[in-house]
Amino acid sequence: MKKFIISLTALFVALSASAKVETIQVFADTPRENIKGNIAKIAIEGNSVLVKPIKKSKNSRVTIEQRFDLTNYKAIRFTLENLEDKPIRVHFLVTHAKKHISKPRRTTPNATGDIYYLAPHEKREVVLNLPEPLQHPEVNNAFRLMRYTPYADEFGFCSYSGNLTKTQFITFHCNLLSISKTHKNGWRVSNLEIVPGKRVKNPKVVRMAYDDFFPFIDQYGQYKYQDWKGKTHSDKELQKARKVEEADLAKHTGPTDRNKYGGWAAGPQLKATGRFRFEKYDGKWWFVDPEGRLWWSHGVVRVTPSSAVTPLDGRKFYFENMPTAGSEFEQFYYTHDALLKPYYTARKIKETYDFSSSNCYRKYGKDYKKIFGELAHRRLLSWGLNTIANSSDKDICLMSKTPYIERLEVLAKEIKGSGGNWWRFMDPWDPSFKQSIINQLKAREKELKDPYLVGLFVDNELKWGAEWFLAATVAKNDATLLAKHELIKYYKAKYKGDIAALNNVWGTSFASWDALLANKKELPKKSHKDLIEFNDLIIHKYFRNCREVFDEYAPGVLYLGCRFADSNKKAITIGAQYCDAISHNFYRFSLEDYTQPKGIDKPMIVGEFHFGTRDRGPFHHSLIEVSSHEERGKAYEAYVRSALEHPNIVGTHWHQFADQATTGRFDGENFNVGFTDICDTPYYETIAGIRRVGYDMYNIRSKK
Repeated sequence: MKKFIISLTALFVALSASAKVETIQVFADTPRENIKGNIAKIAIEGNSVLVKPIKKSKNSRVTIEQRFDLTNYKAIRFTLENLEDKPIRVHFLVTHAKKHISKPRRTTPNATGDIYYLAPHEKREVVLNLPEPLQHPEVNNAFRLMRYTPYADEFGFCSYSGNLTKTQFITFHCNLLSISKTHKNGWRVSNLEIVPGKRVKNPKVVRMAYDDFFPFIDQYGQYKYQDWKGKTHSDKELQKARKVEEADLAKHTGPTDRNKYGGWAAGPQLKATGRFRFEKYDGKWWFVDPEGRLWWSHGVVRVTPSSAVTPLDGRKFYFENMPTAGSEFEQFYYTHDALLKPYYTARKIKETYDFSSSNCYRKYGKDYKKIFGELAHRRLLSWGLNTIANSSDKDICLMSKTPYIERLEVLAKEIKGSGGNWWRFMDPWDPSFKQSIINQLKAREKELKDPYLVGLFVDNELKWGAEWFLAATVAKNDATLLAKHELIKYYKAKYKGDIAALNNVWGTSFASWDALLANKKELPKKSHKDLIEFNDLIIHKYFRNCREVFDEYAPGVLYLGCRFADSNKKAITIGAQYCDAISHNFYRFSLEDYTQPKGIDKPMIVGEFHFGTRDRGPFHHSLIEVSSHEERGKAYEAYVRSALEHPNIVGTHWHQFADQATTGRFDGENFNVGFTDICDTPYYETIAGIRRVGYDMYNIRSKK
């Protein structure tokens, strides 16, 4: 009997082993009603899906909703094809939870995926390997406040935690990387297959136990378990890097056709006013510098030694050899980036450490701030740059060597629910709005008189929403908001005091105007067409306030706008009536298709752009990825060249001067985007691209 049982067991094992696991043809094996488009019209053609976005959108998504047990599968294979004449970015995500598919995160649990960039009309086969389950998920669970983690860096887009047996959703989310154009031809995904086989073995570092892995950041703020070109291993190497850079700066002393402001000394002489201004010359908008020379702003954001401040709260075990009380490095628990400090405070972050300043101290000694500042001006000149852009160190700006632009932010009575990446929209009728700007201008009295001050931005990446969004948000705020009283006054006048007439149009049932004032609920969609009118008044009031304060308290200082990110044409059109220039933060590969709303012809300045890569340093490649630092230099050159060739664009500002902290700043950003790394060593491949376009920029700009 025992032998019989053993024989049956052996037979069962043999039969199980012989059972072949077939490749899953996803489109063929999924009911068509389970393949869904979002902001898109899809056409299933055999083993492919053609995706055409609708509603003139730059975004589109296709989702396959089907249970897949990926236990015995090793990879997902598919072909992507860009049918557009502009680049696209595709986020690919495999997950068991529906809540993740609309906005995939880099720390999405029980998921895997990646990001793919496709050039115009590019067709590419993609293979995403599926790793084995994590040996120590407690390590992955300990990562927090980082956009990308060491595990996400190993596995692609998502911080994979091992459970793919219950996969329910496969989604492709596409963004058109264009400015003024929307999708026309769409994109295609085909031959989507799940390939059987043994899972890919996790890298050695991912197999490390908790006590072996932590701490994972060295005394310089770098990731311990990888090496790369230019990584710092000792203070001696910091000094060696300093000598290498001195030789580079001596070899590249800067363009020879510039005046002290970086203006075009070899170009035409215009009227000198002692301040920066705008002028349209030979069909193109230009800055004109204080000496009357044509000037184009080629700059970089956050020129400061404090670029890599990182939170310590609940994360001290990440870091090795941290300074003790009484140490000369104890001071870097308290240094900070002045503009960003309020964001740490708002998030109740109590403890931080400034790795970038600490490394500058190691490199330059006790006078590191002064030496870093002097060096920053030499670097900018050598690299072909002429602007210290916003959020930079005030002492560096005031050295009267390089023109600079600053940014202030209105901090007043908030419109609750107005959202935004940074602060909520402020009530422009509240007295605190204007007073906030006045106070900040008064605090900059020295800068306002400085001829090296180019101008000021006010605010950053506000949420403007749809053309009724701000008014609809005001309408559901409480009665303490002055903007809501203005809304009541406006519609009371429009409907001649008849609340029933308003109810009839809006589809509401307010018993009185006081009931509307007390309302805190979302208004029906029928109200939106009417709300657009008051929404326009909010936007006018916002920009008019800024303009009036500038005219009174900072006459002659350029008001450079609000640094639009996502916006609508109405906000841009109204803003253009008050600002000296329009400003946008444009994360794209090119600006060649940038157009202003009809009827507007204003100078435009790019407040932020960048490209990043995963081949060195921080885990996160940034908002726009390229394959290497060499490619980053090429992408930089192409982007700035496209701006120089555009008649309205008067400058580009890279974000940012140095890499962010490996373990993230207040919001988790840990981008590899610096001209220098966390140890203040330049990325020379990127610098080469900056020089190629920077040294020749006035010749490029002046061509017909």
